[in-house]
Order: sequence, then structure tokens, then C-alpha cells
Amino acid sequence: MIVGAICARGGSKGVPRKNIRPLAGLPLIVWSIRCARAATCLDRVVVSTDDEEIAEVASRYGAEVPFIRPAQLAEDGSSKWEVFQHLLMQLETAGGLAVDILADLDVGCPLRAAADIDACVDILRDERVDVATTAYEAERNPYFNMVEIGSDGVAHVVRQLDPPVTNRQAAPRVYSLSPSVFAIRRCALTEHGHWSQAALRIHVVPRERGLDIDSELDFRFAEFLMAGKRAEL
Repeated sequence: MIVGAICARGGSKGVPRKNIRPLAGLPLIVWSIRCARAATCLDRVVVSTDDEEIAEVASRYGAEVPFIRPAQLAEDGSSKWEVFQHLLMQLETAGGLAVDILADLDVGCPLRAAADIDACVDILRDERVDVATTAYEAERNPYFNMVEIGSDGVAHVVRQLDPPVTNRQAAPRVYSLSPSVFAIRRCALTEHGHWSQAALRIHVVPRERGLDIDSELDFRFAEFLMAGKRAEL
């Protein structure tokens, strides 16, 4: 059983009511629902939300909303890992079927491709891997142009090599993780308290497909990219 999970709380702060704010003519959450339904690997598409309006929109566009998430799991400081564990428990208790893989699809990533979902789930065919997520090549590199402040107040390159890296092309490649797709084995959810404790592999995507809306600027950028995408059709 492979479940696509879309976790959408009502109290987003960076962009108020972000999850149902219109983007290119549709509530933001609908782009994730449509993408999930287009993926070939998912058996179910389930929305976890504490918000009745979000639940209604999700149901109207074809997602399952089998429960309303408890308020204590929808606060600013709530652990999303615990939200996944709650979703897993709810589905298995109600349906009696074990979930093998949970593929979390962040609502703030409307430009993912269905192929990205399929690719992350496919990575988990390797039994040595517990978590597979989307990532893109980072704009900044800790070996070259990222610094941290030492106890002496002086800035130092985060990862220093000898000799120092003198150009971006010579620096080791590093990647920014994107919450666009987080495919997780059931055993990882029950055995670990955080994804960083599990064996992880990445599926590299273009920067725009990994876009994560977390601010008004991000939302405007998504609108710009969506307009360009539709103009190409």
C-alpha cells in the first residue's frame, strides 16, 4: 500500500490561508492533489488537515479526507514527523491494511511533476534506503560561499578544504532538499524520530520543480512560473 499524503493545516503564518489561496485559478492544494492523482505509484491520496474548509476543498477535488487532524498536531511548532505517524495510525486503524510507503507531498510545492513522485517511490525499491526526497543543486555552497560566525566574531567558510576552493566549479556539489516529495518507508516512521536518522537518497529535480512557497515573495514567484508554464502549452 503506497499512500500519497498531503498535510495542510489551516493556520499558516507566512502566507495566511496559503493552502486554499488561488494560484493560477485553483486553490493551491489542488495542484498537489492533481499531481498525486496523475502519479502511477499511489494507491490512495489522503489529506491530513485540522481545517474544515481545507477538508471540503480537498474532497471536492478528489482527495480522501478520512479524519480531521487534532489541534495539537497543527500548531506552528508541531513536528511533521508526528503528523505522518498520526496519519499512518489513523489509516491502519480504520482500514486494517498496513501502509508500506507514505509519500508526503508538500502543498507549498505546486510545480512538482507526477514523475517526481514515481521516482522517489521507485528509489525505495532498494531495501537499503528508508527515505527518498526531491532535491536541487544548491545556490550557495558551504565549501565556497557560505560562512558561519566563530566565537571570535570572525566569519569563516563553513567547510574549509586545503587548499581553499577558489571557484564555484571546483567545489563539491551540494544539494538543497525540497519538501516537494518525501517518500518514507513505514519502518522508518515507527523506528526513527526524524528523517535525518534514516538512510536517505535524493531525486534531483530542476530548481523550479522544487520551489517551496513559504512567503508572499515565493507565492508571487510561483504565479510567475505558472504563467510561463501555461504560456508554453
